[in-house]
Amino acid sequence: MISIPHQPRWEADIDTDAVFNYLFKKKKIPFSMATDHSLTDFIRNILSANELKLSIKDKAFIARLNAGMASITHLYYQIYSTHPKKDELFEQLIATLVRAYQSREKDLRKRDEEKAKKDHWFLSNELVGMSLYVDRFAGNLPQLKTKLPYLEELGVNFLHLMPLFESPEGESDGGYAVSDFRKVDKKFGTLEDLIGLRKEMQQKGMYMMLDIVLNHTSHRHEWAEKAKSGDPYFQDFFYMFDNRWIPNQYEEKMPEIFPEAAPGNFTYVEECQKWVMTVFHNYQWDLNYMNPLVFREMLDNVLFYANLGVDVLRVDAPAFIWKETGTTSQNLPQVHTLLQLIKECVLVAAPGMAILGEAIVAPKEIIKYFGTGDYTAKECDFAYNATHMALQWDMLATGETDVMLAAQHAILEKPFGTSWISYTRCHDDIGMGYEDYMIEMTGKTPFRHRRYLMDYYSGNLPGTPARGALFSFNPKTGDARISGTLASLCGLEKSLYENDSHGQDISIQKIILMQAHSLFLGGMPMLYYGDEIGYTNDYSFSDDPGKSYDNRWLHRPLIDWGKAKRRNEEGTVENRIFSQMKALIKIRKNLPVIGDYKNLTWISPHNTHIAAFLRSFEGKSFYGVFNFSDKYQNLTWYAFREKGDSPESLFDHWSQKEINVGPDHEYLWLEPYQFCLLESRQ
Repeated sequence: MISIPHQPRWEADIDTDAVFNYLFKKKKIPFSMATDHSLTDFIRNILSANELKLSIKDKAFIARLNAGMASITHLYYQIYSTHPKKDELFEQLIATLVRAYQSREKDLRKRDEEKAKKDHWFLSNELVGMSLYVDRFAGNLPQLKTKLPYLEELGVNFLHLMPLFESPEGESDGGYAVSDFRKVDKKFGTLEDLIGLRKEMQQKGMYMMLDIVLNHTSHRHEWAEKAKSGDPYFQDFFYMFDNRWIPNQYEEKMPEIFPEAAPGNFTYVEECQKWVMTVFHNYQWDLNYMNPLVFREMLDNVLFYANLGVDVLRVDAPAFIWKETGTTSQNLPQVHTLLQLIKECVLVAAPGMAILGEAIVAPKEIIKYFGTGDYTAKECDFAYNATHMALQWDMLATGETDVMLAAQHAILEKPFGTSWISYTRCHDDIGMGYEDYMIEMTGKTPFRHRRYLMDYYSGNLPGTPARGALFSFNPKTGDARISGTLASLCGLEKSLYENDSHGQDISIQKIILMQAHSLFLGGMPMLYYGDEIGYTNDYSFSDDPGKSYDNRWLHRPLIDWGKAKRRNEEGTVENRIFSQMKALIKIRKNLPVIGDYKNLTWISPHNTHIAAFLRSFEGKSFYGVFNFSDKYQNLTWYAFREKGDSPESLFDHWSQKEINVGPDHEYLWLEPYQFCLLESRQ
């Protein structure tokens, strides 16, 4: 960790006069800041105190610093105005940005410039991602490099590598209990291996996303170990208390995240005889962002990842990073202030890196993670469209689209310049977290509706083809989430076990329906590894003591590359799924209208079993039409005219057929689980 000590001002041999005269006099770049000194003097003092230099070649960085300084100052003091060392630590924060910029390799600075020319590069229809565990997908980082041709064959050009940094065996939470933010866990390889992979990916035109866990560290992290030893400096990095008086005040409003495996939100630490906040597991200690030292250190880690060459940084569980008694300690206003401050700092030091906020919260809350007010579209560039992900599973189980449509008014509030991560499933459970009123609007009872979904996907409903499991069941509320692979939840596991060829056909059709819906709906699609060749549930996790308590390992398969080779054998399950996924991705990349330019409109529900939307861009119109029913359904042709479009014909990119629109064709008919990818032809 870089330490930037506060030193008295001293004159160093710094080449700043020419730089600032050029930028702020000749170019007349404005600067507004509530201080008693000019930006020139302020920056010069920081550079001098920290033995840093800038020159005329750094003019682009200094321009970004000038452009962002007012916001950085405002946001920082909004949070830390009462801290006794606020000014000293603010200067250290600015020095951190300078150091991060100076550490950024030339090729990454060039990549920043290329992305800037594209204007919101991450909105492109040409991006298709995959999320994977390096060890379970390929073994380690060097071996993953050898699997890049496989991903290229599929069409994937963006990789989300699940947590890679050091975490204790048996207490890792899948890598989200980090004991060293800057050391790759030896089971994956080394930091050099990671950088080598990134460079290889960039040569192939691919992008990389990594995680950072802002909310907590492992209790084996250096900070936590020093806190255990009694060091008050590091104890202030966490929420630590001598007795239960204050923890009890927090507990009054804070919900339990894992009520079965980790009840309560505090753990007693014998080594220092204190209570520490542990919202997730007892081995994950929550960081105290009321301490600006914590913010500075974690921002330094954010910028370290940026300088590894990360294209998108996934901020894990940001909703929890600010805690207050008398609240749920989730989604508080200070959370957004901190994320906006991080974004402003990244724009200065590493402008090519986008931010993904992994906030799996209610629709009215998730929109706030894109920023509001003066910071609209200036907080997180991406968020997971977890609400719609869950609603896809709702549609598949019920065969009806009405609950999904009731939620869209909230989802469509996403501002232009930001994007969703669209997906059918990920490494986590599937939570039916959309709000009760969305269910009630359709005349259904929320508790009974969710109970039906849980029974359907856990295999407890008579006749259901799904084979999943309930995760984190809460006996107090009757709530639970769902584990299981895409294939098993779509019925493939059951039909393979029963040697039911018709069931296999239906299951594969469901898999492709779900994936197509995510690929064309809007946002960057994120496939989950193994789904592209139909992996079913892996029950071996129950034999591993480090995993047996967490049935999400059902859907975290260990890839068998012999099985993957069957994608080339005509008629195999692997071939049927892989080839269709490959075709879908190719279609997406050839349709600029699918770029996420806030260009989605839902078509009125002429048939409750059919989900249909319109995407429009630069004079082009695209219709996605999806039958979530197990029966033949039809959609009136009027649906294609209600938004002002009057196509003479529609070309279905999926079937490669031209469809005439006229008086002799009153309806578009769809087979069970069929979909159409229709481009309007005038």
